Amino acid sequence: MPDRGVRHDTYMIITISGLPGSGKSTVGKRLAKQLGYRFYSIGDLRGKMAMERGMSIAALNKLGESEAWTDQEVDEYQKKLAHTEDNFVIDGRLSWHFIPQSFKVFLTVDVEEGARRIFRKQRPDEPPVQSVEEMVTANRARIASDNTRYQKWYGIQFNDPKNYDVVIDTTRGGQKQVMKKILARLS
Repeated sequence: MPDRGVRHDTYMIITISGLPGSGKSTVGKRLAKQLGYRFYSIGDLRGKMAMERGMSIAALNKLGESEAWTDQEVDEYQKKLAHTEDNFVIDGRLSWHFIPQSFKVFLTVDVEEGARRIFRKQRPDEPPVQSVEEMVTANRARIASDNTRYQKWYGIQFNDPKNYDVVIDTTRGGQKQVMKKILARLS
């Protein structure tokens, strides 16, 4: 893939996007730690926004299909980070878009495996589900809602592989293998 302006000589910003349950936050935190970088999570920020408003992240996402403010706050935050900091890892579905000078990673996962991972560690900003099957349905709805919002507000789809420098399937293998692949592409 072509070099998209990633400046290896002076600084590095790594953006990690991906499907629900693909390991964006886990890999992002480990990568940041290994590189000695700061780590930011847009999903955590949006979850906090939702809970402060007495909503689930799913409800905030649904509202975002008609009201742009639900994304604008974190979108502006990412743009600001891109211009004020360097040497960090950030996980967020659209971080690659708002930080175009970054090294862009997309993590994919089989929908059922992603659902199993999330089901085992359900977040407080999500409505609880009772089965992996319910989580599969919730994840599919989340991806659809995300793409609806991103298409409406920005004319993009977050899960288009053409947006990324590297795409890694995390379904099989562990975090170490994923990290190895990312670091190999960075070298």
